[in-house]
Amino acid sequence: MIYFDSASTTKLNKEVLDTYYSLLVKSFANSESLYDAGMEMNTLMEKSRASVASFLHVAPQEVFFTSGASESNSAIIKGIAFANKNKGKHIITTQVEHSSVMNAYHQLEEEFGYEVAYLPVNEEGVVSVEDVKLALRSDTILVSIMYVNNESGAIMPIDEIKKIVKKSNAVFHVDCVQALGKLSIDLKDIDCASFSAHKINGLKGSGLLVKKQHIHMLPLINGGQQEMGLRGGTANAPTNIVWAKTLRLALEHQASAMKKIHELNQLLRNELQKIEGIHFNSSDRAIDTILNFSVSGLTSEVLMNALNAKEICVSAQSTCSSKSKSASHVLLAMGISEEAANRSIRISLCEENTEEEIRFFIQVLKESIKKYGTNRV
Repeated sequence: MIYFDSASTTKLNKEVLDTYYSLLVKSFANSESLYDAGMEMNTLMEKSRASVASFLHVAPQEVFFTSGASESNSAIIKGIAFANKNKGKHIITTQVEHSSVMNAYHQLEEEFGYEVAYLPVNEEGVVSVEDVKLALRSDTILVSIMYVNNESGAIMPIDEIKKIVKKSNAVFHVDCVQALGKLSIDLKDIDCASFSAHKINGLKGSGLLVKKQHIHMLPLINGGQQEMGLRGGTANAPTNIVWAKTLRLALEHQASAMKKIHELNQLLRNELQKIEGIHFNSSDRAIDTILNFSVSGLTSEVLMNALNAKEICVSAQSTCSSKSKSASHVLLAMGISEEAANRSIRISLCEENTEEEIRFFIQVLKESIKKYGTNRV
């Protein structure tokens, strides 16, 4: 199998798996229990929290374990909105956010009467800093903008945007899922952030929520005093404990991994450029891990099936929206036609991919276009 869908999920790191398995076998006590076995689990979990905080350059009490980035996004957006509704009900995001952000905003708008500014993006999928500045109002309570788009790979100017938002009364939230382990992340002047373990060779169902201490937020999941009262429910201690190792390994290999991925991305771009009817949806300034393109005369569904028959795994849009019959909202917001959006393919690379895999993919792509494309001669 050739796996070109790492933006969707990644292979579990063996070191993480070994540690996780050991914890599952030997340590099952509830981390909230007051006997030795429970307190040992709690100690290990708090050590993991402290390590994660150190890697992210935040305080341990600003790190919260969740079931994934979708929960983190939803918890932050709704928690901030509900906690600050007396200050205003105007909130800002972009037209290209992940479904977990978009649907949280839609719900706040449709069910709770919040006013939402959905900011446009340019043809590269990047939001304008000036548009953010112009959208801010005295009653704006939240701005949520992703760091790296999961479909186009567009990198948002977060460092510039946070300077603008800091001058307002709004809370600034950044979805950092596709940036973690790939780009440098500076959380200074970012109030809240979301992360996912399974995008960096960690466990599925494992996320992080970073909330700075000065931010007031209501819990999405009520319960006891777990996660400092912000997220009720018995802690998934083994999963939380291996977050520290997952993040450490990702950051240790970040430079070498991204160097290799850059070379693979350039090879892929160069080979695709030689094929007639290929249009790049990802700009050359997008992150190297993601390359989105459309194929003239061939729908995403047909091409994905052809590639799958050769055991090549790719996506057409975000996996969270993969069963949707509608065109990608991200590509449409970039000004790409619905027809072209329905012919898009997303390749997302990881360090384990090889030059040989790229060349085999190109060969299969050419054969598929010749066999199934409506423009074939």
